[in-house]
Amino acid sequence: MPQPSAPRRTPGRPPRISLDQVVVTARRIVAEEGVDRLTMRRLATEVGSTPMALYHHVRGREELLVLLLDDYVARELHRPDLPADPRERVLVCTTAIHRALADCPWIVEVLTADDLMSASALWFVEQIVDGLTECGLTPERAVRGYRAIWYYTAGEMLVRAAAARRRTDDDRATYRERVFAELDPDELPRLAQVADRWAALTAENTYPDGLRALVDGLLAAG
Repeated sequence: MPQPSAPRRTPGRPPRISLDQVVVTARRIVAEEGVDRLTMRRLATEVGSTPMALYHHVRGREELLVLLLDDYVARELHRPDLPADPRERVLVCTTAIHRALADCPWIVEVLTADDLMSASALWFVEQIVDGLTECGLTPERAVRGYRAIWYYTAGEMLVRAAAARRRTDDDRATYRERVFAELDPDELPRLAQVADRWAALTAENTYPDGLRALVDGLLAAG
């Protein structure tokens, strides 16, 4: 008995895709391969569609990155309970940002590479600027203070992420370790004194101490 023929597919028409599929696939690409590997063409290939079909959901790569930021913030960046003391509010909110982003360095790369931002994260910026203002800074100095805090936080995460990638890719001694192993104690006595402990000392998590010192310095300079 002859078998019924399979339904014919319309040539040239890609399967329908949803915005959720687009975001999930884009998130996987950047998590596994980095932000630079995320292009509309690559994303279209991964979801089995065409770049033109993607433009029904997003207008371009920048809008896609903003969607990824909002998606991550909604899932991972939770609003903490705020203490009454404004200085502590600054510390609590900044620490929450650091904690949420530290395990996802591609987010920091996106935020520092352009003027993109997640509107969902502005609540944290508001609390930091407000806390600095309540501590006595003018609104203008509070904004500058927030910028210094963000630069410190983002820089700390980027440096640590880069170091972790190097360790993953290559377990040989780094250039810095080779240099420190041969320091001349007559020329660099202080560094030579701690050379054998330099890697361990600089690997310590000193972010909370540095954050408190930075905030205290901003408020003292008021």
